Amino acid sequence: MNRFKTTILLATLTGLLLFVGRALGGHDGMIVAFIFALLMNGSTYWFSDRLALSMAGAREVSLMEAPMLHRLVAQLAHRAEIPIPRVYIVESVAPNAFATGRNPAHGAVAVTTGLLDILDRDELAAVIAHELGHIRNRDTLISAVAATVAGAITMLANMAQWALMFGGHGMGASGSDEEEEGGVAGLVGGLVMILLAPIAATLIQLAISRTREFSADAAGARIVGDPLALASALRKLDRWSARLPMAVDPSTAHMYIVNPLRAGTIASLFRTHPLTEQRIARLEQLAFGGRRSVRGAWSV
Repeated sequence: MNRFKTTILLATLTGLLLFVGRALGGHDGMIVAFIFALLMNGSTYWFSDRLALSMAGAREVSLMEAPMLHRLVAQLAHRAEIPIPRVYIVESVAPNAFATGRNPAHGAVAVTTGLLDILDRDELAAVIAHELGHIRNRDTLISAVAATVAGAITMLANMAQWALMFGGHGMGASGSDEEEEGGVAGLVGGLVMILLAPIAATLIQLAISRTREFSADAAGARIVGDPLALASALRKLDRWSARLPMAVDPSTAHMYIVNPLRAGTIASLFRTHPLTEQRIARLEQLAFGGRRSVRGAWSV
């Protein structure tokens, strides 16, 4: 169900991009918008992981530097049936984690020092399993593509704004009342598109992000074998994130297991993540609806 929903949202986002391109330049504008999106997505495919790690200030650590973390990642990657990802640490007291990489063969997992400090081993394993779920499901690429297309829509809408400012006032200037009314209608329609298209693109992008978090929670619970360990970790992270927000670029907030930029009150439509209570409720339903694994299996 989550995969189907993501497919529909991505298709809607692509359709919105083509609509904006057509509104800006007709048939040729739609083609230009499509080519523009392909170029941006190509660069995203190859460079998004390096950019994300660099923006987070993540440092790759060796087996000698972090033996427990490396062994845990390797064990869980084996259970997830994916290649062992690279391991990174972010020097931050705020507990959080994220994954990146265009595919499982180029995956990377990053955790903050704060995360290592507050979680027990079962909870840490569950968080890492969640991130491996993102890698296995290729969520890191899907989210990057969604963010790129949404950014392209915003850029095209800004271009349309400038086009209307410098060219729109001449619409309907040839004389007739009907032409003038048509020009005014076109101008109003263009302004509505300029205002609403970026908002709609952002809402779709965030909806995709929330959907993929639910999927990664379920995948992580299956990988580690204990949904309640992830539920416990999310409770801790939710409490700490309210007190210790991270200094990250807002465009990367969707990557983290919990929102690193916790704002007091925010409309649910503009959330990068589902409500933590909803995520915990689903994990508890998964735990009590099936066989529960014994905690403490991840002593390394």
